[in-house]
Amino acid sequence: MTTDMRTRIRAGDPDAFAELYDACARSVYNHAFRLTADWSVAEDVMSATFMEAWRRRESIEPDGGSLRPWLLGIATNVSRSHGRGNRRYRAAASAAAGAGVPEVADHAEEIAGRLDDRRRIAATLTALGSLRRPEREVLVLCLWEGLEYTEAARALGIPVGTVRSRLSRARGRLRKLAEAELAQLAREKRELTRTNRQTKGDRDYAIRSAQEGNR
Repeated sequence: MTTDMRTRIRAGDPDAFAELYDACARSVYNHAFRLTADWSVAEDVMSATFMEAWRRRESIEPDGGSLRPWLLGIATNVSRSHGRGNRRYRAAASAAAGAGVPEVADHAEEIAGRLDDRRRIAATLTALGSLRRPEREVLVLCLWEGLEYTEAARALGIPVGTVRSRLSRARGRLRKLAEAELAQLAREKRELTRTNRQTKGDRDYAIRSAQEGNR
């Protein structure tokens, strides 16, 4: 983001703002979804973010790097007004965990893989839903969006030390849940393998018995 581009946006140049939109719209949209767990809400947040950015364009510093952190900060504030983020994450996790899976058959490895994927998605959503909103905001900005601590602090309007402490707590909670979920995955895979062996064994026995009876 050049100084000239910042100057043009501050001055209300629509072409410069269109360039900003093209460069950052996808990032703002994805960020909004990670905070709200709802694609349609993310669209609303993205639209409101750029409307608010246009309204606040004169507050842009004349010099500096990319305006992406500034936009993500606005998107974070806008998403708070939609609320119920944790509830949406829990609902999404329940839907992912309860998705239909075929009956256990000869495709045990394929089914086990689907179960793994489904449970990992559910675990991620559950983990994010278990975090407090401030912790989730810092986690998303620093880990997913790749912002430096100073950029995240500036985007959220909080001290760098607060960013560090929130991120540390969020990582600790996510690590705990991930470990528990991996253990559950391992138990399910063992159970699926035992069930498949039993089913296959019973079927083979029935086939052999029928063949012997026909002799």
